[in-house]
Amino acid sequence: MKYLYHPEAFSPSNWAKSYWMDSAPEIAPFPALDKDDSCEIAVIGSGYSGMMAAYHLQQRHGVEVRVLEAAQPGWGASGRNGGFCCMGAAKLSYQQIIGRYGLDNARAFFQIQKESVAFVGSFLDEHQIAADQTGQGEISLAHKASIMEDFRREQNFLRSTFTHETHLLTADQLKEQGLKSSLFGGLHNPVGFGLHPLKYARGLAEELRQKNVKIYGDSPVLRWRRDGKYHILQTPNGSLKATQVVLATNGYTPEDLSEDARGKLLPALSSILVTRPLSEIEIKQQGWHSTTTVYDSRILLHYFRLLPDGRFLFGGRGGTDASPEGRQAAEKHLRYDFEKMFPEWASVEHTHFWQGFVCLTNDLIPYIGPLNMDRSAWAALAYHGNGVAMASWAGQALADEIVGKDKGRSSALPAMLNRNFSRFPLPPLRLAYLKAAYLYYQLKDEWF
Repeated sequence: MKYLYHPEAFSPSNWAKSYWMDSAPEIAPFPALDKDDSCEIAVIGSGYSGMMAAYHLQQRHGVEVRVLEAAQPGWGASGRNGGFCCMGAAKLSYQQIIGRYGLDNARAFFQIQKESVAFVGSFLDEHQIAADQTGQGEISLAHKASIMEDFRREQNFLRSTFTHETHLLTADQLKEQGLKSSLFGGLHNPVGFGLHPLKYARGLAEELRQKNVKIYGDSPVLRWRRDGKYHILQTPNGSLKATQVVLATNGYTPEDLSEDARGKLLPALSSILVTRPLSEIEIKQQGWHSTTTVYDSRILLHYFRLLPDGRFLFGGRGGTDASPEGRQAAEKHLRYDFEKMFPEWASVEHTHFWQGFVCLTNDLIPYIGPLNMDRSAWAALAYHGNGVAMASWAGQALADEIVGKDKGRSSALPAMLNRNFSRFPLPPLRLAYLKAAYLYYQLKDEWF
């Protein structure tokens, strides 16, 4: 298979050595596909979107489903992200969304994002999945004093456009709430919470297992071809024949898996470190004891949160080198940023560092809809680094879309989510675009 980055980053045998892996309960592996099998709908990828789509197709709609996973559930982004169950699945501002798609689409998308957070919370509660939920809402911190005025404008815009209330916080108010830093204040959105992403992914996989929704682990799709009305998915030791296919591989989609997806996705690296457990004295020295999820206002943002066991998670965007050497450089750079932002913890060692891919589209919004002309292939992907909530909601929404199409119903989704799924201009140059954008964003974050 072909990829934009170093192939080691996509190898199913290369499990991220994450804190989540070391702290999530083990589950029995899902066996590989070792024969020729068939079903109504095949799902490629067992992350949040793929598993939610399979769950709702089979449990709500009675459709026979199989899931193909290159490794095991939670191997990709769903098991290695920062655990931010929050809004923000697009990289366009709401003003830009209104300009492109209209106010009605923007309001519908805003409401969907709020609903997606509630959807995950309800699913965890209903199925008693212990995923270490923490905090209430999320806070964006101003990395420059001038950003506070931007926050005021955003607060007024959200109130007037979506009747959504946020709370502006000064640096002193943040300190009182246990969020002391060198930054200049923040904007609190009450929607969102933190969780353990791999506990969620594995809990969801076990729910599928209990409901007899079959997942084939260690079964990467090596070839995808058509045979009349059927799709044939070839794996190392078997094949799966289906009348419809759902692609839910997000930033881990091979470049040559499907001609209908070629050149339409751009994976981007995100890096995370987690410290050892902090002592009460260390927490008091830094003045950070809240478990609210937080990120800063940079374009190449940092995101961070205090975990339930007293460890501190610190992540950041950037970098285009997924080789072992690139990984070492990214770890060094992220550690530098951590010590700069949290100087009282400069001597606190980190026990884990890992990387993964977020996924972008050319028009910087998620895609949920048909992948080919005859609408026998579908996709739910590209959540732009905020996929815990939206990916989960998108899976069940896509299941409803597929069944609705078969029953002659029109789409229930806002048009912006299942618009024409376009390729990037000159797709082979996508990484060059990203490198140039990162250089510009670094200058803008620091100087403009």
